[in-house]
Amino acid sequence: MRGISTIFLMAAVAVCAPFSAQAQEKTLTVYTYESFTSDWGPGPKIKTEFEKTCACTVNFVGVADGVALLTRLKLEGTGSEADIALGLDTSLISEAKATGLFEANGVDASIVKVPGNYSDDTFLPYDYGHFAVIYDTQAIKNPPRSLKDLVEGDASQKIAIQDPRTSTPGLGLLLWVKAIYGDKAPEAWAKLKDRVLTVTPGWSEAYGLFTKGEVPMVLSYTTSPAYHMVEEKTDRYRAAGFSDGHYIQIEVAGMLKNARDKDLAKDFLTFLVSPAAQDIIPTTNWMMPAAATSAPLPDAFDKLVKPGKTLLIGSDEVAKNRQAWIDEWLAAMSRK
Repeated sequence: MRGISTIFLMAAVAVCAPFSAQAQEKTLTVYTYESFTSDWGPGPKIKTEFEKTCACTVNFVGVADGVALLTRLKLEGTGSEADIALGLDTSLISEAKATGLFEANGVDASIVKVPGNYSDDTFLPYDYGHFAVIYDTQAIKNPPRSLKDLVEGDASQKIAIQDPRTSTPGLGLLLWVKAIYGDKAPEAWAKLKDRVLTVTPGWSEAYGLFTKGEVPMVLSYTTSPAYHMVEEKTDRYRAAGFSDGHYIQIEVAGMLKNARDKDLAKDFLTFLVSPAAQDIIPTTNWMMPAAATSAPLPDAFDKLVKPGKTLLIGSDEVAKNRQAWIDEWLAAMSRK
């Protein structure tokens, strides 16, 4: 009887073990943008490192860009599968809060240091960068030195930009023009449109056209040349320093109210600003870390354009006016 009982017990353990292991396995679903989850982006490494600290699986769900991310969350509402939204920026946080989908994350953000000392109890900064016009030195010898130069410069020197309706860089350029030109922004767009070769849905499409040599300038970040210096050992691609300032993007992550495991979500956000994750950001997302890294940044970062003036429009003002400013942009860009 003892032998038979033992056999039955062993069989029961063998059957139940997978279910027990499965019950312990937790899944964290993170909505983010596609370049974050790409093979060369920070997503895969952050997933690997975080999973070492938890009995969990990180499931990244990629959309085209940060604006598209907010749009998807609005469409899905309280039925969204997302536990974390990663890739919104400070221009979108008031609009994101207004959805009622997010809640304070309870994470200690005192270690976060970004220009302007931005802080928020709901949205946690994990990196930042200043927008810039990146140009090919083999195609352009005299790049624009200000936004005015870009707007009024040689129309034969084309630029690829992103759509502000779907892309956070596209929205960043919209706000950059508004910050400099104010009520004269529609006139500025009417002039700039002659230099615009194409408007892409997101950053990846525009930057791909640029690196293929199909356009000599692209809207990106002051940090983008670091990629080419580190990975391709070339300084062919450079950022144009603008005397009238550069608009900043501070990227943030937030926890959804309906997160299935809020402790796990908080653990992920805490990890996101730890040295283990911040070490990954600069040379995969090619942005500046929002908190301390365990080692100095590569030498290439010392060679980047350092904006003399940082431009930023408050999130509440953006939320109030974003659609009207986009309508201005659409009207100017479609004008013959």
